[in-house]
Amino acid sequence: MNSTKKVAFYTLGCKLNFSETSTIARGFTDEGFDRVDFKEKADIYVINTCSVTENADKRFKTIVKQAQKNNPEAFVAAIGCYAQLKPEELADVNGVDLVLGATEKFKITDYLNDLSKNDFGEVHSCEIEEADFYVGSYSIGDRTRAFLKVQDGCDYKCTYCTIPLARGISRSDTMTNVLQNAKEISEQGIKEIVLTGVNIGDYGKGEFGNKKHEHTFLDLVTQLDKVEGIERLRISSIEPNLLKNETIDLVSKSRAFVPHFHVPLQSGSNDILKMMKRRYMKELYVDRVTKIKEVMPHACIGVDVIVGFPGETDELFLETYNFLSELDISYLHVFTYSERDNTEAADMEGAVYKNVRAKRSKMLRGLSAKKRRAFYEKQLDTTRTVLFEGENKEGYIHGFTENYVKVKAPWNPELVNTLHTVNLTEIDEDGLVRFDFVDTMIA
Repeated sequence: MNSTKKVAFYTLGCKLNFSETSTIARGFTDEGFDRVDFKEKADIYVINTCSVTENADKRFKTIVKQAQKNNPEAFVAAIGCYAQLKPEELADVNGVDLVLGATEKFKITDYLNDLSKNDFGEVHSCEIEEADFYVGSYSIGDRTRAFLKVQDGCDYKCTYCTIPLARGISRSDTMTNVLQNAKEISEQGIKEIVLTGVNIGDYGKGEFGNKKHEHTFLDLVTQLDKVEGIERLRISSIEPNLLKNETIDLVSKSRAFVPHFHVPLQSGSNDILKMMKRRYMKELYVDRVTKIKEVMPHACIGVDVIVGFPGETDELFLETYNFLSELDISYLHVFTYSERDNTEAADMEGAVYKNVRAKRSKMLRGLSAKKRRAFYEKQLDTTRTVLFEGENKEGYIHGFTENYVKVKAPWNPELVNTLHTVNLTEIDEDGLVRFDFVDTMIA
């Protein structure tokens, strides 16, 4: 292949997708391609798709158009979750040349024979049962933090979710691989690693999805905590029923794990949780939050919640709203329910009107803003460590404390990717926190 061929990537969706795009991109670089920005002219455009919301589906067409505008002759490939679920639909989009499903996406360079535009999108996708091997990956999008994939797929059968259809069974990377990847990341001067996967608390099922857990999630965090050179480790999202007391205790005493948990709830009503086929009731959720706050009162707790699920009456929504209002949490990620093909929920009765879904979503986003503000207020006059980001945002540099308080200071390039001890002083009008330096400078 001509070594001057250029490739560009666009990633939709979650942190896991970002880590996989990075790994696939490194494969292209190894084959002699130059990676360029998606806005630039390239010979190949690779779009890593997401299937979680309707919006991600619609954005796909827009992104293909953008690629064609940059270079009408370019070869366009679609990979990822949506490519697995609806390959024919993506192949029909004008301009798409290649669609690769869950198992093929990591071998994309094998499919690029002549790079000539196809009259029709070519599809290579397996039955999802064949997605039973594990490909480890990590992303280095910026110098500050990396997303490290430790697990893929899911064995849960939540009635609203397409992820098991798009990513297959739950399977994990080997401990050796994860630790090796973590070491590679730390050697590049990156200060924070975020652990990611579809259902990371389920870590330990073999790389072929075999059910024997050689290692548990607790073993994983215990070993990662010992990797030298990593200043911070963050658990991205973990199911409440898989977040064990031992893990919470480990984080509270840990060298590198930060006091920040993101724990999906989805609904504060047990009736809805049953219809969603979640694996816990809200009482267990309260128990997890209480345990975290008991050993780490300053911990930040983020919550995923879905509004407008079929059968969610006004009363049941208010039950969720009040439940979250009383809970000692720090912020919410609010998802508006959208019907997905081939899920049980799509056929359920009691569909909620779209305008009602939107109204409920707005209410919970308002509650999230109040929760975040209250959490930030509690953190004022405390001493924390901040890791500064790399971007100049209108003359300011931003950073996050270990417990996920977002801070700002006048732009200073010397602060980029450094850790500092600070004292949090006040909340600015944009909702970010100001501080005083306690240390002179830590590199």
